[in-house]
This record gives sequence, C-alpha cells and structure tokens, in this order.
Amino acid sequence: MDTAPAGHSPVWHPFTQMAIFDADPALVVERAEGNRLIATDGRSYIDGVASLWCNVHGHGRPEIVRAIQEQAATLQHSTLLGVSHPRAIELAERLPSLLPPGLTRSFFSENGASAVEVALKMAVQFWANAGKPERRRIIALEHAYHGDTIGGVSLGGPGRFRDPYAPLLFEPLRFDSPYAFGMAPGTTRAEATQRSLDSLRSLLERHAHESAAVIIEPRVQGAGGMIVSGEGHLAGVRRLCDEFDVLLIADEVATGFGRTGEMFACDLEGVTPDIMALGKGITGGYLPLSATVATERVYANFYDPGNQRTFYHGHTYAGNPICAAAALANFDVFASEDVLGRARERAGQLESLLAERVADHPRVGEVRQQGLMVGIELVADRASRAPFPAAARMGAQVCMAARERDVLLRPLGDVVILMPPLSIEAGELAQICEAVAHGLDAIPDALRLG
Repeated sequence: MDTAPAGHSPVWHPFTQMAIFDADPALVVERAEGNRLIATDGRSYIDGVASLWCNVHGHGRPEIVRAIQEQAATLQHSTLLGVSHPRAIELAERLPSLLPPGLTRSFFSENGASAVEVALKMAVQFWANAGKPERRRIIALEHAYHGDTIGGVSLGGPGRFRDPYAPLLFEPLRFDSPYAFGMAPGTTRAEATQRSLDSLRSLLERHAHESAAVIIEPRVQGAGGMIVSGEGHLAGVRRLCDEFDVLLIADEVATGFGRTGEMFACDLEGVTPDIMALGKGITGGYLPLSATVATERVYANFYDPGNQRTFYHGHTYAGNPICAAAALANFDVFASEDVLGRARERAGQLESLLAERVADHPRVGEVRQQGLMVGIELVADRASRAPFPAAARMGAQVCMAARERDVLLRPLGDVVILMPPLSIEAGELAQICEAVAHGLDAIPDALRLG
C-alpha cells in the first residue's frame, strides 16, 4: 500500500502504528489538572504512566508554572556554546546536592536519549584522551533500552526497536539481564542477579582491554519490560568496573527523581557511577531537558588549555533557560515537601492493591515492582508461561479497556506498565488497579488458553 487514506491523523505519532491509531477511538488531551488528563470531550483520565514516565508532582503545580512564566518573560534562550546564563549556572550548582556523591560536572541536552549519546561519546573520548583509543567498546545488558538515537538503539536488544536499523548501528558486548521470569521456572531473582554478574565478569576478563564503559539502567530495566534486578546487582556491577578499570554509566533517565523510592536508583545501593544520564523528571515532567553528569576524574580528562581534548558535542537548546527554571522549581518542591517519603508510602499501598486485585489473575505471569515503577507481564497460560500471540496485542487491549474505567495506560508489548506521578493519591491507585483488573477480565475467551 503506497498511500494512506485521506482524512486521517496528520500527526505521525511515535511508537504507533498509524493504521491502528486511526481505527481506534480518538483520544485528544486538551488540558491537565493534578494527576489527571482531560480530553477534548471533557472526560478525565488518571495519568497512569506519568505522561511517559516524566511527570513527578502532578500537572499544573503553580510553583513550576510560575517559574516557567517568569523566566519566559526574562530570557527565552541563549546558547551555551562558549556563553553561559544564570539559570544554567544555578542548575549545574544545585544538581550535585541531589546526586550520588562525586558527580559534579553537568553537560546539558534536551532529552534522555541525547544524554545517553553524550555519555557514550564521553566514555570513548575519555580513553582516547588517556592515550588508549583501543578502549572503545561498550558493554550493555541484554534487554537494554537507552533511547532512540543511533547510539541508544545500538545498545538495545534485538527486536522491533533495533532490527530495522541494523545497517546504521554498532554492536555492543552484552551480558545477561537479571530477568528471572525469562529464565527457567523456579529461578529466583537472587540467582538471576548472580548469573548476570557472572556473565559480566566473564566479558570483562576477555574484553576489558578494549572496553570503554559498562552502561546499565540501575535496578529497573524500563522499556525491556520493567525488569527489576535483585539487591546487590548494581553494587556488583560497580565493583567489577572498578576491578577492571572500566567506566560505569548509569542511565537514570527513567529511574531518576524518586521513581524507585529514592531520589535515584543508584542511591538504593550507595553507588556513584562515573557518568549518569538524566532526563524525564528533571523538570518535573514539564519541559524537555536532560543532563549528563560526570565525576571530576572524567571531567579533568577533557580539561586542556592546549585545546587538544575538547568535547566536540552540543545541542542548540542545551540548558535552555526556561527549561532550567522549571528544573530548579522542581528541585524546590523536593526540598519543601517529603516527596520521597510519600512516594514510598504510595508504593507500599500499590503493592498491596496489586497483590489483592491483580497478581493472582490467571492471565498474569508476574508483577514486578520497584517503588512506583510496575510491570505486569501477561501470559496466555500461567503454569507454562505461554505468551499470547503477538498479533493479539493483548497488552494494548488491556490498556484500551482500562480507559473505560478512566485510566490512561500504555503497555510495552504484553507488559502493562504502571508508573503514575509521585503525587498520586491512594484512591487513584485503587482506581488504576481496578482498571487493570477490568482489562484483564476483558481478555477475549478465544485467547483464554489456560
């Protein structure tokens, strides 16, 4: 088919098959209040995935909106290429107080994938600057996802996100994911975690001499299906990187700013990476901004009055002052309220609700949770873990059914994702879980293979 039907959506939506989009009931979000999105027809939906994992304190927080408005009236944009501005300076000064100790130097971009791309280039050039240009390979987890730029897609696992673009990509070295559900039945999370660390050690023993960095999504592999690693996995990766003198990059684009119950997933195990990529929640989810933050060791490697080791990378809107003002207001909310304590309380409530309403459903193979990040893996048969036929799009069907209960969700294949704003209310969590249960019960009889 060489032409699309006339009269359909003029917007080409990301990660969306437009033929299916045009056939589904239209949902156009016009405004938002608190934890809810309000469509053009006036119907209100709980924002069950925090507007793609980025909204932190709910929509319309007056402090953040006011900061945006005030900055927009003062300075809309000024380049950071050889010039600075007050909001970027303040943001770079304040970020380290939130981060694991030792991360001090901030390089700004506009989105999480760009922050990862920066981290990759930093790591490779770090070794070139050190006189070891052979150390250029990147080690990534199986089932990794690090965004949709060429570097990020290269790191991703085989499949629909990566395969069509193979001619453009580089091949990383891969070590086993701590994905217990994807292993033999009966494999515990602790066993899967140890298997992953053993796999990394084996890779480093053979390839450390040619490797620049290990990159991981700490504690939770988001787009891989909300794969939660066991306690000690992150610390174990850090120890191995130290032992073999390989840089550690932590991609905290999705896990950062309270999602896991701590400010950053690295805080769960007291780990400081050499480079950390941040995005999504850095502005509270209000405007596009990202940061790649490095230690003094990394930064000093590029500091050169002779101009031979300059980091040649940059984005037009890097550190945009309006975006930076939103980020600073976001930090103020964290400073003035017990956001993390509330998030941990809500995570406990969500865990109880899922156990009561979802976890034992015959179409649920596993519920994985870390803080307010949840993946519900759907199966056609619980005992055998047999998946549904891919063409059934069962995850999407469950999420569409959840809309009937005024909850907006988006799946990853047949993993239903729950990642509400940290400001979510207990009653809204109950409504989310009821909506998921409704969606599970709506699975067609023809697909009930158990």
